[in-house]
Amino acid sequence: MEMEATELIESVRRELEPVRQRLLAHPYLAAVDEVELTALRPFAGEQWAIISSDLRSVAQLVARWGGDFFLSVLDGERAALAALPAFAAALGWGLPELEAYEPLAGAHAYTAYMAWLAAQASPAEVAAAYLVNFSEWGANCGRLSQSLRRRHRLSADQVHFLDLFAEPDPTFEGRALAVIQAGLDSGVPERAVRRAARLLQSYELLYWDTLWEKLR
Repeated sequence: MEMEATELIESVRRELEPVRQRLLAHPYLAAVDEVELTALRPFAGEQWAIISSDLRSVAQLVARWGGDFFLSVLDGERAALAALPAFAAALGWGLPELEAYEPLAGAHAYTAYMAWLAAQASPAEVAAAYLVNFSEWGANCGRLSQSLRRRHRLSADQVHFLDLFAEPDPTFEGRALAVIQAGLDSGVPERAVRRAARLLQSYELLYWDTLWEKLR
């Protein structure tokens, strides 16, 4: 018997729980309290590269599939890119430094896979990948924001980039599940939905692992 979207996502989350726990307990997050702000510049540089690429990927999704769901994701990416320079400025970087930054392969794998999804995957696969991944990413951004306010005395404007992810739209999950359900109903294989979520979550972990190696 085929799964409904909610049951499928719950199953995927159970399967990926070990990865989730590694993300939420990542040593990079604890290290933020112990390092100088300048040590976080690679985080800002990677985000500039990732979001700049993801904007094009999501725009491609809108062009391929339309719909309010992907348009709302596009709006979120645009807001994040606009907020990132204030965060980078707190680290002593301006736009020239962000644009000159050379991404690390492990950290950039996430956005490369996102570009593949935008070009080749179904809306259900992308929505599932987002739904599973965004909660951990948001939680980690929230923790970083709190650490930077407490330890480094950054202002609300300076951490607004992080807070955009830490405070997700409460309607996001329901809208994502609707996209996934529509895909399942039209014949998108469950295994494809699982694979997209698993790989994007794995690339998320690789992102943090890569930044941690750089920080060390």
